[in-house]
Amino acid sequence: MKKKATKTKELEEKWKRALADYHNLERRVEKDKREFVKFANTVLLDKLLGVLDSLEQAEVHLKDKGLNMALNQFRSVLQTEGVVEIKAKGEKFDAETMDCAEVVKGPKNVVMKVINKGYKLNDRVLRPAKVKVGQGDLKRKD
Repeated sequence: MKKKATKTKELEEKWKRALADYHNLERRVEKDKREFVKFANTVLLDKLLGVLDSLEQAEVHLKDKGLNMALNQFRSVLQTEGVVEIKAKGEKFDAETMDCAEVVKGPKNVVMKVINKGYKLNDRVLRPAKVKVGQGDLKRKD
């Protein structure tokens, strides 16, 4: 009788563990699905950033109101999709969100110029900002 009760208790514990594992798996799969949907458009959005760069360059040279309106609409659509510009100019260099293209005169480790804007998608770097960073004091010791 004791053997049957022990065996029943063992099987019940195994069943509870298996059920808990299954529930954990369900939660993990659901979380993975949400993450996938959240970042599914990454490739497309990255390509659109190249188009945005070109349009912004055109805006600088053309000063056209229609182009300006279209760019604002384009930026608004990107923003509603979770794309946010990485603020870089005047900020301390951050290797997580920026690529240093050149070291120039200026305060040490401070971004002096943005060559190419960087963007995040839902707090994940979509494209790092390409920047010029200050080198600090370089006094020669002769």
